[in-house]
Amino acid sequence: MKNKSLYIIPARGGSKGIPRKNIKELAGVPLIHYSIAVARALVDDAHIIVSTDDDEIAQVARRTGLPISYMRPAHLATDTAGSREVILDAMNYADSIGIHYDNVVLLQPTSPLRNADDVKRALELYSHDIDMVVSVVETSANPYYNCFETDVRTGYLHVCKGDGKITRRQDAPRVWEYNGAVYVINPRSIRAMAMGGFSRKVPYEMPRERSIDLDTPMDWAIAELVISELSKNK
Repeated sequence: MKNKSLYIIPARGGSKGIPRKNIKELAGVPLIHYSIAVARALVDDAHIIVSTDDDEIAQVARRTGLPISYMRPAHLATDTAGSREVILDAMNYADSIGIHYDNVVLLQPTSPLRNADDVKRALELYSHDIDMVVSVVETSANPYYNCFETDVRTGYLHVCKGDGKITRRQDAPRVWEYNGAVYVINPRSIRAMAMGGFSRKVPYEMPRERSIDLDTPMDWAIAELVISELSKNK
């Protein structure tokens, strides 16, 4: 039987780096519409929950035709609210209205260049005996090669990992960072612990050009440029 996913798109009203970014237009499209479009390409609307505390965000999301009936509680829309609590609240809502799912797909609006194929490939890596599949991108800095720490005793720099004898980047082990685009989460695992406690994580590698995470105005400008170039090449 094919696994069924619950898609959660978290979009609270407050954002400091880019004010009102979830509904700000990126290349002429409200940011949240990108994630909604990806989810709707993969699952029926009943399995998509936009988690927002903000009436305006809900209204903008509805312009896509997606019904919005769930609103996030105010106490989960603060700067200190954790991702786990937000996910669990949306899961509890889904449970209360009889939505059945085998895994949870978290799509953060701040990754607009992620596409439906990225989510499909991440889902193909998922199984019930792991905690999470998470999208990653190879880091631009490598702790075996060009990341350094300061020795607390001497004040001298030393390489973060290894013996410091690697002189070519291609000889260093590859290392990854989360890019924030796709999380496929085991419901049992998230109910038991925060994602930081997961030990069984499987990476799904994405290219750097689709791994832009919108946190600053500079990130936004780069995303606009990438989208413009992609549209030219179609």
